[in-house]
Amino acid sequence: MSESTRTALHSKLEAMGGTFKDDGGWFWNQGFGDWPAEYKAVRERAGVWDVSALSKWRFRGPDAVAAANHVNSNDITGAAVGQVRYGPFMNDDGTMIDEGTIYKVAPDHLLVMTNGEGYAPYWTQHLSGFDVEITNITRQMPHVAIQGPQSRDVVQSLTDVDISGLRYFRFFTEEITVGGARGLLARTGYSGELGYEFFTHPDEIGTVYDALLEAGATPYGVNAVYRLRVEAGFMLNCVDYDPSRMSPYDLGLERFVHLDSGDFVGRDALLRVASDPPNAYKALRFDGDLPPDVAPVMLDGAEVGTWRTGTDSPLYGNMGGAIMRKEFAIDGLVVEVAGSAATVSPWGPYDPGKKRPRS
Repeated sequence: MSESTRTALHSKLEAMGGTFKDDGGWFWNQGFGDWPAEYKAVRERAGVWDVSALSKWRFRGPDAVAAANHVNSNDITGAAVGQVRYGPFMNDDGTMIDEGTIYKVAPDHLLVMTNGEGYAPYWTQHLSGFDVEITNITRQMPHVAIQGPQSRDVVQSLTDVDISGLRYFRFFTEEITVGGARGLLARTGYSGELGYEFFTHPDEIGTVYDALLEAGATPYGVNAVYRLRVEAGFMLNCVDYDPSRMSPYDLGLERFVHLDSGDFVGRDALLRVASDPPNAYKALRFDGDLPPDVAPVMLDGAEVGTWRTGTDSPLYGNMGGAIMRKEFAIDGLVVEVAGSAATVSPWGPYDPGKKRPRS
């Protein structure tokens, strides 16, 4: 293993029995041998996950906000300082290269998070005319997610700062101390539960991780995350969609497309499909086994969609996502994938109104 692909917590998690998988040049912790217990901890109490390998970029300069707004279909210019916006990063042809979150630290300073790390050429291609300095800070800013209905209590027990007023998709723009470590605390996450993310420094991430465990958080990894995110309806690049092949309208992300937020990359292409998108993203639920990933969805011998991938959800059984032709994106419709019958249903059935993370 190359040291450069290990997060700052890798050795600690390995000593705790964690297993790892190389994904995108980083070793992601898969869990600790009991994903059902890890999953249950997040759904019922609080868990802590090392998300340090998620790519982070610093946009700094007079055009930082304008630059981010130019490559993302959401309205980044309308975000307040201390607010987080999620949205697709676009290509000229209206397809997505990725999706991620943008944190407005100051009028001239953003923290931009993407799934992939190889986007320096993309930034150069589209943002060379903007007065902004873009720096990859992934290795300088490790972070953990603290998720679950008890996450507020866990985090509050480790800081003197009152976090009760921190709203969903907001963050403290100045560093605070949590569990003996200094960093930025955000009320964000990837679980469908109340949760927080804490961005700190390589020499302090172990301190806060130990403190979170001591305060009652259960360590969890990608094996639990995968079930959590499918139930909650969160996208995963290269899994739910292929970069540079699908538009936000194919994936049910139209609410993150603001066609009036400026002349962003891909806007003209999106305008041509916005009034009548050809596809919709739906869940398929199976009574039998899950089919192989990326397979045709069939109805009466005709292809009506593309099955992407799925999981064995503790709440909903075997289920996953599919890009369906709009006229067949009908809840209750029975289709077939690789010989397995499936029922079309809403994507993200767990708390679709997102009341739990807003609680």
